[in-house]
Amino acid sequence: MNKQPRLNYPKVAPHVFQAMLGVEKAVLTSGLEKPLLELIKLRVSQINGCAFCIDMHSRDAKKAGETDQRLHLLNAWHEVDGIYTPRESAALRWTEALTRLSSGHVTDKDFAAVSAEFSEVEVANLTLAIVAINGWNRFGVGFKMPVGFLG
Repeated sequence: MNKQPRLNYPKVAPHVFQAMLGVEKAVLTSGLEKPLLELIKLRVSQINGCAFCIDMHSRDAKKAGETDQRLHLLNAWHEVDGIYTPRESAALRWTEALTRLSSGHVTDKDFAAVSAEFSEVEVANLTLAIVAINGWNRFGVGFKMPVGFLG
């Protein structure tokens, strides 16, 4: 198993890594619940196929109190009733809509669903969280970050 990424970007371009950490700090201080943020990060990473991030965020979600059942069902969250709260479901719907832009643009129905559960400020913060993890995934997938790599 290769334990080195294609490019160790934190080492060769620390300003790039610091910029991403700045975005991450904004996400973490946004006031959104840590368990919700971990679900979002994990779901985006599943969609994007980022093994490094899936591993990291499944562990972080467990530390934030997530159950195995909810983590195992996350890929099919929309098919199970009563497992995720309406707020989580709205966030996951918004997460998928913004992550899968190549499948079509975000609909008014998607926006209405997230707006029913989140304030305008929270929708902006949630969107930033989705933008951030999609960015991290691009680094992870592009540079083939090995699971567990700590730079």
